[in-house]
Amino acid sequence: MPAKKVQDETEVERWIDEGKTYAWIVEQYKQKYKIETSIPMWSAWRRRKQKKRRVTRDTDLIPWKVAPEHTLAYPLVMLRAEARKRAGEELVGRAGSKLESWKKMLEETGQVVYYDRDTEDGFFYVPREDSDADLIRRPTEGLRPQSED
Repeated sequence: MPAKKVQDETEVERWIDEGKTYAWIVEQYKQKYKIETSIPMWSAWRRRKQKKRRVTRDTDLIPWKVAPEHTLAYPLVMLRAEARKRAGEELVGRAGSKLESWKKMLEETGQVVYYDRDTEDGFFYVPREDSDADLIRRPTEGLRPQSED
């Protein structure tokens, strides 16, 4: 039987509760315990321990199936932060001030976020239209399934 990789469950729970990334935990385990772990291993561990999801889902703010090459785009990062804020989560570090500055920019320029998965950049700022009710231009196709968790 293989040796147990998780050396201190209380420590890992604290790290997850503090919002440490799985990549950070992988690196910590490598340095501290000389044990190779993986991001999927920590994700599965979190699920087994019934810890809260790491990512807040908001299909109203992020209704698209986002291409992998666009997942770190600044507009998407800001939409995720807004989703966390709307879900009542605390924004850590400078995330709150960055979000407010970004939303102010959208308001002052009269723009919303538009996403086109089939382009190199993916995300664009486009002029707000009367039909735009939130921070985004609501798509008519390429939507993420509502049941996706």
